[in-house]
Amino acid sequence: MERGKKTKKVLPGPWGLSWSWIFAGIIILVLILLLAFWAAHVFPAQPLSADEILKKVDEVVNAPKDRQARIKVIIIDSQGKQEIREMVNYQKGVDRRLVKFTSPAEHKGIGFLSLPHEVMYLYLPAYGRTRRIASHVKNTKFAGTDFTYEDMEAVRYSEKWTGQWLKEEGGHYVIELQPRPETRTQYGKMVMWVRAENFYPARVELYDRANRLIKLLTLEKIEKIGPYWTSRQMTMEDLKEKRKTILELQEIKFDVGLSDDIFTERFLMR
Repeated sequence: MERGKKTKKVLPGPWGLSWSWIFAGIIILVLILLLAFWAAHVFPAQPLSADEILKKVDEVVNAPKDRQARIKVIIIDSQGKQEIREMVNYQKGVDRRLVKFTSPAEHKGIGFLSLPHEVMYLYLPAYGRTRRIASHVKNTKFAGTDFTYEDMEAVRYSEKWTGQWLKEEGGHYVIELQPRPETRTQYGKMVMWVRAENFYPARVELYDRANRLIKLLTLEKIEKIGPYWTSRQMTMEDLKEKRKTILELQEIKFDVGLSDDIFTERFLMR
């Protein structure tokens, strides 16, 4: 070694370890993370059951404490003729809903009230009083639309239906819903397409007791408004009568603190 030249001293790494050991440790850690990422895709987590998916649907759809909406109603008959109406919709919690037409004049004031324990009322201004809807007429259509009283009822799917897994298709979970023994319904079963990304329903096929597909509910323009997912356009199609009703969301407000007084027969008649 030549005189006058100084040997460079290599500083030790953290905790007194050599840098070669530190670099080797980093490489091993990266390999472990890559292996875990690969395993997560090759061996995915246990998939959700149909009933678990249904409960998540309820959580997403019924997430707001309450909501107040203004809706455009488009009724299209089998000949393609359209009728336009407007209505307001109030909902509080899971099981209280009030719907009332605001236009045109001949339908203004017609309303529907859904309360817990399958209690429902209809109000027709021409009669000047409310009428309780009996369970055996829940399959009657509401005010000339393609939504029956049962369709309008505010409920949790998981309380009235049990789920059965069918398949995964195009980013959707497809599950079959069978009525629970105590459920009173016009439908023999439903098949629901649920968006895997947010558990919001996108399509529901409705079958009668003879297992015939009779109606199709489509939920479109699904978007997040504030913290809540909602559909800006909902279409109920009657496949037998070849007609449909479209509900277009014009305005909606969430968590506004709706009074319990709204969900009463008295308010329904106002």
